[in-house]
Amino acid sequence: MDFVHSLLVLVHLFGAAVIIGTWIATFRKPTVTGWQFGASIAMLVSGLLLVTLNEFNPDIVVNHAKIGVKLLLALGVFIAALIGWRKQRKGEAVSTGLAHGTGGTALIAMIVAVMW
Repeated sequence: MDFVHSLLVLVHLFGAAVIIGTWIATFRKPTVTGWQFGASIAMLVSGLLLVTLNEFNPDIVVNHAKIGVKLLLALGVFIAALIGWRKQRKGEAVSTGLAHGTGGTALIAMIVAVMW
């Protein structure tokens, strides 16, 4: 079970790194990429699976308020990435606010995870 937990943490962190790294790399000409959309799915699913594993572990007390905030942030990243990715696939311009919303919200989610 420890291996599965560690693997899910790795996927979760990798997803955050892809979203934020791509955001920083495209900062001058903001856009949302397919990589960011895929990483937002990976972050959302791995986060939900991590919470599920922790709920079944009697040694871990889950902070439900923190999980609720993180879930809202993860959904925000996913929705912004989905909208931006769909616009990019259609050849439409991705707004600066949408691109920065994707990366910025992922950064806020990481800050909440570490500082709370």
